[in-house]
Amino acid sequence: MDPVVHFEMPYDARDRIAKFYQDAFGWQIQMLGPEMGNYVIAMTAESTPAGPPIKPGSINGGFYARNPDWPAQHPSVVIAVEDIHAAMEKVRAAGGEVLGQPMEIPGVGQYVSFQDSEMNRVSMLQPITRS
Repeated sequence: MDPVVHFEMPYDARDRIAKFYQDAFGWQIQMLGPEMGNYVIAMTAESTPAGPPIKPGSINGGFYARNPDWPAQHPSVVIAVEDIHAAMEKVRAAGGEVLGQPMEIPGVGQYVSFQDSEMNRVSMLQPITRS
């Protein structure tokens, strides 16, 4: 079974979305630079130094800049998979549509979005295997 490990939401104003979730829910926010697409990491639960939440069932997430060239920019979840290419084939076989090719997120793994059978945008992540 492949678990949900992350959530994502688009933003129009980076500082505004960071302030909102800090003020409304007490989330810890980390602003990444242009080399990481100005991504905003949202720590929603007490986490280990490596990043995963300590409390079972909790997930962290992030915010990405809205891009007029990208399809289906809505809140979504990220599912961890062992083999992103095999998972892409399973998505297609089940009636979904993979949105592009996997991209490498430095220090994290390979990532690609897809639309499920109901046109919901969801993403997959093949995390880097750490020894």
